[in-house]
Amino acid sequence: MPIKINIEKAKEIQKDRWRETRKPLLENLDIEFMKAVEAGDTDEQQLIAAKKQELRDITEVDLSEINDVNELKDIWPECLEV
Repeated sequence: MPIKINIEKAKEIQKDRWRETRKPLLENLDIEFMKAVEAGDTDEQQLIAAKKQELRDITEVDLSEINDVNELKDIWPECLEV
């Protein structure tokens, strides 16, 4: 009997991997944001805020069209590449 993969569960696992990867990125951006606040650099603050929002938005990606686990494994948001 072949193993059946629950694709919906696999999608959540993939999103959890994204969350784990983005956590230290967000933490580093928090530090950079505070440095920009201390320096009074509002342009840098806006740039960092946009990066943080992009990282937060990755878990909102629509994966409804994905029905193959191998295709799902290949999806990795560019903003998570370190």
